[in-house]
Amino acid sequence: MEKKQLDWSNLGFGYIETDARFVSAYKDGKWDDGAIVTDANIVLNECAGVFQYAQTIFEGLKAYTTEDGHIVCFRPDLNAARMADSARRLEMPVFPEDRFVEAVVETVKANAAYVPPFGSGATLYIRPYMMGTNPVIGVKPADEYMFRIFVTPVGPYFKGGAKPLTIKVSDFDRAAPHGTGHIKAGLNYAMSLHAIVTAHEEGYAENMYLDPQTRTKVEETGGANFIFITKDNKLVTPKSDSILPSITRRSLVYVAKHYLGMEVEEREVLLEEVKDFAECGLCGTAAVISPVGKIVDHGNEICLPGGMDEMGPVTKKLYDTLTGIQMGRLEAPEGWIKTIL
Repeated sequence: MEKKQLDWSNLGFGYIETDARFVSAYKDGKWDDGAIVTDANIVLNECAGVFQYAQTIFEGLKAYTTEDGHIVCFRPDLNAARMADSARRLEMPVFPEDRFVEAVVETVKANAAYVPPFGSGATLYIRPYMMGTNPVIGVKPADEYMFRIFVTPVGPYFKGGAKPLTIKVSDFDRAAPHGTGHIKAGLNYAMSLHAIVTAHEEGYAENMYLDPQTRTKVEETGGANFIFITKDNKLVTPKSDSILPSITRRSLVYVAKHYLGMEVEEREVLLEEVKDFAECGLCGTAAVISPVGKIVDHGNEICLPGGMDEMGPVTKKLYDTLTGIQMGRLEAPEGWIKTIL
């Protein structure tokens, strides 16, 4: 299998159309067998549920080339489970979790030429998603759905790689109490677009969202969970019912405990205590970990001790350990790595 001729080391985080994608349709109460197809376009009725009432959910995971040349993906079973939770919350049929993993494997195999080579710094981003497809004019769930997976080779999510970011405390709320913040619904991200555009216009890389009820507790950013490192080297992650359960964050918690011997606290984190942490990072599938050097709260600058030059030492150990597991340099916990080729 010959790789595509791409400038792997200089890829951005953008869409490049690949050769194949997976499609399955839900109709009359059941999913069809699904198939790999070549057409990247979708034709839907103008009144489709996805257009009228935003009935759509998605996932994100990656395939990598390991040091020994295998193509693998990381914990796809957790993506399958999280998508099932998202579907139930939006009254959509669950795509079976075992079939989800099988479909990911099929789609990556069909696009193996687009999986970046080891050492390039690039990965193959995998986007499973589902939408309501039949006409819906009254406010109710659709009756028919489409589940699809496409892939695209990507570079780092944030330009500049591991250089610490400057972020701002947002005036907007990411999610409502008892709302949909804990699932990966398209509507959550639509709500965040104005906030992120505003942040970028003001010179910030991202937003720090606070809890919508008291606006005193740290929740997450528009696309990643927070991790903090205390001055005595504990890992602290915010806990809230409206935070998306990041697979990367859960994996980092395990790595911290079992690989690095760190103490871990998953608890409410007050905005007022952020100034006392030694390091801060944003973690998620796209970025793995992006260090944060400065947080601006309405003119008040919270500068992390690590500064703006490089990733903090503990965050760097976490990053190196997790990516080492993903790339095959370190032994993975059982079930974490799904070998595709």
